[in-house]
Amino acid sequence: MRKYFILPLLLVLAVGLSAPLAFTQTTGSVKGVCKDSDGKPIVQAEVEWSGTETGHSYKLKTNNKGEYFSLGIVPGKYNVILRKDGKELFHINGISVSLDETELPFDLKKEQAAAAAGQGLTPEQAAKIKEANEKVENERKTIGTLNDKLKAAAAASDAGDFETAIATLNEANQIDATRDLIWFKLGDAYRMSGPKQTDPAEKQKRYEMAAASYQKAIDLRTASEAAQKDPDSNKKMAAYYNNLADAYAKANKVDDAVANYNKAVALDPAGTGGYLFNVGAVLTNAGRADEAIAVWDKVIAADPTKAEAYYQKGVNLLGKATLKGDKMVAPEGTAEAFQKYLELAPTGRFAEPAKQLLASIGAPVETGFGKKKPAK
Repeated sequence: MRKYFILPLLLVLAVGLSAPLAFTQTTGSVKGVCKDSDGKPIVQAEVEWSGTETGHSYKLKTNNKGEYFSLGIVPGKYNVILRKDGKELFHINGISVSLDETELPFDLKKEQAAAAAGQGLTPEQAAKIKEANEKVENERKTIGTLNDKLKAAAAASDAGDFETAIATLNEANQIDATRDLIWFKLGDAYRMSGPKQTDPAEKQKRYEMAAASYQKAIDLRTASEAAQKDPDSNKKMAAYYNNLADAYAKANKVDDAVANYNKAVALDPAGTGGYLFNVGAVLTNAGRADEAIAVWDKVIAADPTKAEAYYQKGVNLLGKATLKGDKMVAPEGTAEAFQKYLELAPTGRFAEPAKQLLASIGAPVETGFGKKKPAK
């Protein structure tokens, strides 16, 4: 009997082993082509499918033909957004995804025409809307190009290659000469290139070019309505005036430098100490001691912990010293200024010069408040 039952059993097993496996499909797929208002493919755009029922979200990228495609999309209702460089171009809500393939193209030219028709616009009105959209798109492209120029110029400046920075920023101005930031950075490049010039005439020219560029930046920013709405506009403008003043100082135009530092003070009172410090330095270098002393007193009033302000005040006071026989007689307050510097910065970069200057006028050297040691 066994011989009659074994063969049918083997046949059953063989049939079972050869039967194909079956899987149940649980997801669908989506695809589409994205075109801009000129009918051109929108390359490297993002198409985001956000599920309103499932909570699933899918971010898909378009290829060089503007196409996107994805498998494994969970069925349900989705809101779909088309973006380029983080900016939304179009969106559609309530798209149903099933187990079959769902096709959703984006044609901005058609969408704009449909929107115009739906709003009852005349062809002229629709043309104006298109023109406005094109203007926005052109502005986006221009800003992108200018930002690339700024980055390249910054990299060149950081490497000490100011000639490349100047050339790059001039290229940016040829694209759009109405951007104050480009002119400001050009001023920086000219100003920082000055010390590298071996010809005194060329060095002077660089500082004058820097001043002209800064002034152009100031004029553009002053005339910009958008800039006036910027909550940090005054602080940014103060930085423009500060650098303009530095260019004038390096060009030996002391009065122009002082005037522009004072404009920075008026715009940015919080930075008064720093701007006045620069004024004091310019007047000190110009040998205008009386004016410099008055400014150093203002710096000290703004920031009593600014050690170098006391040292510079002492240097200017010492410049007014007189000789009584063979003894140097310094104006009142000279020793106190140097001693205050040593109190605040006992190991500062001017500590040794301060001690030597105190010794030159026969004053004691204070190494701590209330402690005195005789001068060497």
